[in-house]
Amino acid sequence: MGIGFRELLIILAIALLIFGAKKLRTIGSDLGSAVKGFKKAMNEGEDEDNARQLEQDKRPDAEFEAQKREASSSKNV
Repeated sequence: MGIGFRELLIILAIALLIFGAKKLRTIGSDLGSAVKGFKKAMNEGEDEDNARQLEQDKRPDAEFEAQKREASSSKNV
């Protein structure tokens, strides 16, 4: 049910007739730049999330610290 090669070729031919070769090349270039920028932004977002997760993993657990303090205070009593 998808678009076959023949249909895609017809769509591209119609787009070439409507926009012209020069305009179509510009549209393709702009679209490629947009996709590249989107992928770059997604990768930067993933890098930020990974860095945040690593930073969070390095921090000690608050409950563990509280238990540790309670254990050390009960030893002192």
